[in-house]
Amino acid sequence: MAENPPSPGSRTKSQMEENGGNASREEEIDSLMPTGMVFNIQRASTEDGPGIRTTVFFKGCWLRCTWCHNPEGIEARPQVQWLETLCIDCHACIATCPHRALTAGPAGIFIDRHLCDGCGDCAAACPTGAMEQLGRLWTVADLVEEMARDAVYFDISGGGVTASGGEPALQAEFLSAVFRLCRQRGIATALDTCGQAPPENYALLLPHTDLVLFDIKLIDPERHRRHTGRDNRLILDNLESIATTKRQGWPGKIWIRTPIIPGATDGENNIVGIGRFLTARIGDDVQRWELCAFNNLCRDKYRRLGLKWPYENVKLNSGAR
Repeated sequence: MAENPPSPGSRTKSQMEENGGNASREEEIDSLMPTGMVFNIQRASTEDGPGIRTTVFFKGCWLRCTWCHNPEGIEARPQVQWLETLCIDCHACIATCPHRALTAGPAGIFIDRHLCDGCGDCAAACPTGAMEQLGRLWTVADLVEEMARDAVYFDISGGGVTASGGEPALQAEFLSAVFRLCRQRGIATALDTCGQAPPENYALLLPHTDLVLFDIKLIDPERHRRHTGRDNRLILDNLESIATTKRQGWPGKIWIRTPIIPGATDGENNIVGIGRFLTARIGDDVQRWELCAFNNLCRDKYRRLGLKWPYENVKLNSGAR
């Protein structure tokens, strides 16, 4: 069983005092807030909820989906990758790495994943951005300010911000604070979740969430375990709990999303089974059910992380299918 990812660190008052104790009251308050581990911020997204959205991708996930399209979001810790098209062969990264995890070869820069701890020194030393750190700690205030730069697009399109991943619900303390400040600024919030997180995390998040995008991948628990590493009991329990919260007065919306993965989730029995579950257990509390087409755009992500992707050569779903 996968272990819980470590919670991102938070700064303490004593740490501020080590810096001279001269921080303003605002800085002191910010320093006591949790921090969040984010690996990407995607602007102008139209696939993560209504309108134009800014999607924040959080690191860490308890599932190990064989088709995962964001493999850089699975591990909770930072990682680094090499982008060959930006490299000028200066080898500043190799000279800087404190763990001797980088070497140069005929194919370019090789990253020894057993030695690399994702510290990011190589990325900081790289003059072209060819070494990229995947995962950075953000404060609540800084992340909200970054997303609020796009507020005009949210206003004209009915959009907002979406937390995705990885699994953002695993960083619930941080995310609930982010969502609360977003809503204070009039920015709509959406949680894109696989459902594999502690129930109390959703209880913390829902009061500050306008829309839940909830994944149901496979209805059969054993097939779910085979393709994701876990059965689906916690996931379905969490969905029912969210639906119950809606019946009790939570004003948010629930959208279900099912990825249509060839040979895994695309079977008629699976789709019909999910539909029957939704009808029997969730009912009208779901406003929308999206069937999301498989794509292979993540192939290079796996290669850059030194991973094999089982779906690398799988053909896209046909229009007829």
